Amino acid sequence: MSTGPASVVGLHLSGTHSFSKQAQKKLSLIEGIGIEGDAHAGVTVKHRSRVARNPNQPNLRQVHLMHAELFDELAGKGFAVKPGDLGENITTQGLDLLALPSGTRLRIGNSVLVQLTGLRNPCAQIDRFQSGLMHAVLDRTPEGGLVRKAGVMGVVLNGGDVMQGDAIQVELPVGPHRPLEPV
Repeated sequence: MSTGPASVVGLHLSGTHSFSKQAQKKLSLIEGIGIEGDAHAGVTVKHRSRVARNPNQPNLRQVHLMHAELFDELAGKGFAVKPGDLGENITTQGLDLLALPSGTRLRIGNSVLVQLTGLRNPCAQIDRFQSGLMHAVLDRTPEGGLVRKAGVMGVVLNGGDVMQGDAIQVELPVGPHRPLEPV
């Protein structure tokens, strides 16, 4: 993990339900909706398999964040993956996203506030992108618990524009911390 301040190093969106997302100079986040122009924006769930189960579920996956350090780890395992390839909207650096508790709020840039809702649960699409990649984004704790490394999900509490290079400040929730679970 980087020792510098946490920051945004990549921004991506896709207006369709494609696996990878295209690089952007800025993203406009909308309170309670998500990222303007992204296929996953909305008050209710937009992920196709979740819509099929219950289209009225709240959308806890408005923003997908991933740590850039994962790409270095994957490169060390022989995978060529760059920001946006795995479908994240915001690529961060210098922040251990996976270690943050549920309910953590991330202040990004001047006005954006995103609250973390859970972990991305990697699916078979990752192996269709590159064979063996699904196994590479999963790990085990010493106790045998599954570790999902494919990023975290959040909802937009306060909207605004996010630019590459924006600082990220972490606001931990009050009370006992609960680890992030798949959403």
